[in-house]
Amino acid sequence: MNWITNYVRPRINSMLGRREVPENLWIKCPETGEMVFHKDLEENLWVIPASGYHMKMPAKDRLRTLFDNGQYESLPQPKVAQDPLKFRDSKKYSDRLRDSRAKTDAEDTINAGVGKVKGLKLVAIVHDFNFIGGSLGIAAGEAIIKAFERAIAEKCPVVMFPASGGARMQEGILSLMQLPRTTVAVNMLKEAGLPYIVVLTNPTTGGVTASYAMLGDIHLAEPGAEIGFAGKRVIEQTLREKLPEGFQTSEYLLEHGMVDMVVRRHDIPDTLARLLKILMKKPVDGVREEIDRAPASADPAPKAEAAE
Repeated sequence: MNWITNYVRPRINSMLGRREVPENLWIKCPETGEMVFHKDLEENLWVIPASGYHMKMPAKDRLRTLFDNGQYESLPQPKVAQDPLKFRDSKKYSDRLRDSRAKTDAEDTINAGVGKVKGLKLVAIVHDFNFIGGSLGIAAGEAIIKAFERAIAEKCPVVMFPASGGARMQEGILSLMQLPRTTVAVNMLKEAGLPYIVVLTNPTTGGVTASYAMLGDIHLAEPGAEIGFAGKRVIEQTLREKLPEGFQTSEYLLEHGMVDMVVRRHDIPDTLARLLKILMKKPVDGVREEIDRAPASADPAPKAEAAE
């Protein structure tokens, strides 16, 4: 036992009125190095005010700020097998699950909810990157499928917010099987005639990109998001070539036709509502409902008389 550290120093601090300051009060912008007070960052939807850099956003905060008045029905997490392969690397997979649940207060990486965005009912599915890198496993796959089934039952569209490093290696082939399963769920929604929009966030990579993240009717992306299958470093080592500046960013993909729009986080609810109303043939705010019709044509010319 260290007597000075454990007894003397705390006594001196208490006498002098010193208080321990939490380490996460100030957050550093990865782009400019600017320090931002965490409350200001949260109020600005986790976007650095000066630089506009989009930080990773907690899944529950995204759902709350997406739906009107922050009100929505949270969809339950389906019960699935835990640690089916009894996997262990530097620590047990069951311990990783326990630690991630304590950290995020969620059962797994997928958070889904039903609510209204600008008056339009929809199902939103959000990856939480803080839960084992947003990786796709059995629980996440099942939650996604159940959310699509709920949307089909409610006859409403689905909006997906992926943020993932890909399939969850601790579940092996069982994780990879979620890719075709979720693809089938997307096809079921489209067969029901309901829209599916994907909002790509930072990062969206691996098997998630190779499946439902690139199957939307429309693809939006947040500024500066990393989007791809393999990482930039892996590609450069494989090709032995230097990749272009900004490769695999939202803006690069927009320029090359892989993304339809790059949208600031603050504008996402309005943009989604407008696009979905157009896709579902509903009146759009600010757009005239009446359709301009061409003027009625004059009476058709009389048929030529038959030659006698």
